[in-house]
Amino acid sequence: MNPLILSTFDISGGAARAAFRLHNGLKDINIRSQMLVQYKMSSDNTVIGSANKLEKWLNQMRPTLDNLPLKFYPKHDYGTFSTQWFPDFIDSKIKHLSPDVINIHWTCGYLKIESIAKFKQPLIWTLHDMWAFTGGCQYSLDCDRYTKSCGACVQLHSNKEQDLSRWVWKRKAASWQNLDLTIVTPSHWLAKVARRSYLLKNYPIKVIPNGIDIQKYKPIDKKLARKWLNLPLDKQLILSGAATNSYRKGIHLLEKALQNLSSSGYTNQIELVFFGSLQPDEKKNGDFNCHYMGNLHDDISLALVYAAADVFVAASIQDNLPNTVMEALACGTPCVAFNIGGMSDMIEHQANGYLAQDKDVESLAQGIAWILSNNTTEKIRDRAREKVEKEFKIELQARRYSQLFDEVVHT
Repeated sequence: MNPLILSTFDISGGAARAAFRLHNGLKDINIRSQMLVQYKMSSDNTVIGSANKLEKWLNQMRPTLDNLPLKFYPKHDYGTFSTQWFPDFIDSKIKHLSPDVINIHWTCGYLKIESIAKFKQPLIWTLHDMWAFTGGCQYSLDCDRYTKSCGACVQLHSNKEQDLSRWVWKRKAASWQNLDLTIVTPSHWLAKVARRSYLLKNYPIKVIPNGIDIQKYKPIDKKLARKWLNLPLDKQLILSGAATNSYRKGIHLLEKALQNLSSSGYTNQIELVFFGSLQPDEKKNGDFNCHYMGNLHDDISLALVYAAADVFVAASIQDNLPNTVMEALACGTPCVAFNIGGMSDMIEHQANGYLAQDKDVESLAQGIAWILSNNTTEKIRDRAREKVEKEFKIELQARRYSQLFDEVVHT
């Protein structure tokens, strides 16, 4: 079996890292996986990136050119909408690689909508967000217009039915008919909403959770982890990794929950640890002392940070199956999140973490406090690790994909 994984990136971003992990997991079970990306950042020789200077230049220009239609919507929510109209020049590469099956992952800014219909091989599309069945947004939030035909897009701040989202939706509807296509979603929530969508409801949709290398992400002695990271030994540490510029990641709700904890008298015993693309505003996080670890990419640093924490908080208001929660659980760190998206696939309420009521700041604060008050025993940490060992090992994911590849190629 010779699968080809398509992704915009190989190791930059959560969706890319999930695809790269699958790629390596397949190789570990002797599947001849190859990965074709627009931006290669790893040194893996089975990942194919730009071949020449012209291609690299076009790849640099593509995001700017792809976003040109958004200039007509100056109030659009930045970074949440993809039109995928610019040519990708991918046909010749795929013909040269000659895969048996193509596994599409997150390809925003890379793969033109119309290109998907031109592939001759069976297609498996692993969804990492909602973009495949919307008019361009990656997450719809409270909008359900993807069940019909989009238009009057809230994220574009448009009140016209025939807007950019309708144009993108029509291109998808025209191009993606009668494809040899199977949809895979990492979470049960994403499968449910995909089945409601007009664009994908008639295709087979299967749930295969993402996997993780449990030898890289594993429990480490908390005191040792804190010493290595120069974090305090005598405080309870709350960890979060949400990007502060993303409304969907819920940092505004986490800030309010932390202020709630601060006013409840937790200030002296708790400190905060953050990692991510932007440093959080300490003034909005109650009176807690903050430690910013920077933007972490390598598995060793991430595993250390998770192991050092008493609790990991993911305050997203809509999400699929975030890597951060799975990584934290694998390191034996209980998690608190709103009961949305794929969170309940990983977090078992008051067993290995806490599921707060949707967008309820007080409930989120209560969840954090509950974990901190129950984290003196090893039971909750053991259950966190056991959940990942049982359901989210990379070997399990790779074998499920291998079986699916065989099914779609030989039927």
